[in-house]
Amino acid sequence: MPIPDDKADGGLAPARPSKPREANAPATGPDVIAGYLKTLTTGPGVYRMLDAAGDVIYVGKARNLKARVQNYTRLAGLPNRTLRMVQATAAMEFVSVRTEAEALLLEANLIKRFRPRFNVTLRDDKSFPYILIRRDQGAPQILKHRGARTVKGEYFGPFASAGAVNRTINLLERAFLLRSCSDSVFESRTRPCLLYQIKRCSAPCTGEISLEDYGRLVDEAIRFLKGESQSVREMYQRLMEEAAERLEFERAAMLRNRLWALAHVQAEQAINPEGVEEADVFAAYQEAGQTCIQVFFFRVGQNWGNRAYYPKADRSLPVEEVLDSFVAQFYDDKPVPRLILLSHDIANRALLEEALCIKADRRVEIRVPQRGVKSGLVEHALANAREALGRKLAESSSQRALLAALGERFGLKHPPQRVDVFDNSHIMGTNAVGGMIVAGPEGFAKSAYRKFNIRSETLTPGDDYAMMREVLTRRFRRLAENEAGAPTETPAEALWEHVAAEGSQPIDEEDASPLGGALPERPDLVLVDGGAGQLTVAREVLAELGLGHIAVVGVAKGPDRDAGREHFHVPGRASFMLEPRDPVLYFVQRLRDEAHRFAIGTHRAKRAKALGANPLDEIPGVGPTRKRALLKHFGSAKAVSRAGVDDLVAVDGISAEMARKIYDFFHERRV
Repeated sequence: MPIPDDKADGGLAPARPSKPREANAPATGPDVIAGYLKTLTTGPGVYRMLDAAGDVIYVGKARNLKARVQNYTRLAGLPNRTLRMVQATAAMEFVSVRTEAEALLLEANLIKRFRPRFNVTLRDDKSFPYILIRRDQGAPQILKHRGARTVKGEYFGPFASAGAVNRTINLLERAFLLRSCSDSVFESRTRPCLLYQIKRCSAPCTGEISLEDYGRLVDEAIRFLKGESQSVREMYQRLMEEAAERLEFERAAMLRNRLWALAHVQAEQAINPEGVEEADVFAAYQEAGQTCIQVFFFRVGQNWGNRAYYPKADRSLPVEEVLDSFVAQFYDDKPVPRLILLSHDIANRALLEEALCIKADRRVEIRVPQRGVKSGLVEHALANAREALGRKLAESSSQRALLAALGERFGLKHPPQRVDVFDNSHIMGTNAVGGMIVAGPEGFAKSAYRKFNIRSETLTPGDDYAMMREVLTRRFRRLAENEAGAPTETPAEALWEHVAAEGSQPIDEEDASPLGGALPERPDLVLVDGGAGQLTVAREVLAELGLGHIAVVGVAKGPDRDAGREHFHVPGRASFMLEPRDPVLYFVQRLRDEAHRFAIGTHRAKRAKALGANPLDEIPGVGPTRKRALLKHFGSAKAVSRAGVDDLVAVDGISAEMARKIYDFFHERRV
């Protein structure tokens, strides 16, 4: 059943209340909400609350829109969180739907889109990886897959992490000798690769195995991944014994090794519960106002990993409400299993079950088991949630203490909530890249990392100062544009300004939490890898962009580049060193090393791509087959570039028109 789009014609009912508003002070509060009651229906729907700036601050669903909105006009008895939300509401928008189940699905979709600050929001929403066996070619390929299922083949998952997928693929390669190389590599091979030599591929690329026999291996791998592991193992056991009886000891040893590999695959799956073929297990644990939700995935009777989530939620919400909203958002863009097990009963369990049945177009069951194997799975997940939250709180506490000490050492008025660290990497100016890493109260914020390909044509190769200028300018120009018109402070007035997020209000102490919310867009402290010269460049860039109030520190390597003897350059102070065993010194080293790791990793990837690039790949119409024919005929891409049209036509598969395209491509490059 389709879910209505909130942007469809007639879907919204954003009729504004007729009450006049002051130009500079938009009306907010229960009177604004009451203005919508005259036009609201009594049917189900979804509503959005907007603040004076037009940002969505809350998304909710209702069986009866009019009755639900009317509740917000009666302030008596409302919790503090709801009172703050009502007082901040300057406008509302509505979407009417046919059923409450549809309203639940639409609500989850809108929460994920707008991330309102008064809702429970799913903070880590990266898609899960799958194992894909492609069936759109003669020799199917096994690979890791994320995203939409547009490729023809068999999908197995979800797995909790890319590491779990990679380990399983490696073991399946040993067991079934399936190829994992790309199509271009597969089609260009003239002899078996190293994977064939170490017995992890059967080399269908060069005909070491017939496509018919390879297809049988693929079918056996699919049967194994579908849960028929016992029958596959019994088949290999029988074939091994038959080979041994016929004195075919090499074949028997090969089958024995395959059996060992299959045993390792099953051992990797940890807990394999009986009677649970396909299920997701959700266990929520609360402590210190924070919630951790552990999700375990079971498919074909095997445990395919788990992941911990820390949803952003108000500290006053009970664990049942957090879990309720989390599960609805979790399945907004993910396939739904037949069974969902929960650690706590939720108010919308029956409604959520109905909504997921609509989404999956089949029966979905949501249970809160009290005994038996399923109860043991939930208890195991709950224990993992408890341990994960304990570790997170401990790490967060330690990180906050280090940030406070860092601010004290560098003379900041307050502990920084966001630290940006910059480093550049290149070899004699070639393949130059800049890297930015971000750290906050929760540690490294890898989703905020940025890489910058140095692209200035006027830059002298190897000019580190110019590279740093380009990177910093590109990083902070957009921030300056977003903050244009907002008053800025000079370094003498303040080194940083505590802002919860770009364009938002300062953090309310009541809403502050050890795990924090979204990182601010503006850093409170910038660390640059270098001494006084790099510091000067950074200060000039920030001053030119009107961001001179942001604190900047240069971290220069000590004599002989010894770790622990770094010199710190702070504006208005002579360079100084920290005590050799100061925890802040180790913390800064960690930040600098992470920035260096990220920058040099990006540089190596760019260099490897440049080394492996072949100009033939850039010619339209030249695919793997023609590329292989050209290289076989001429020996190298350089020889192809020197060939004339008549020479190119002599190559099998190269027509006169294609020969002219190839010649023109290289001719234009020389001009």
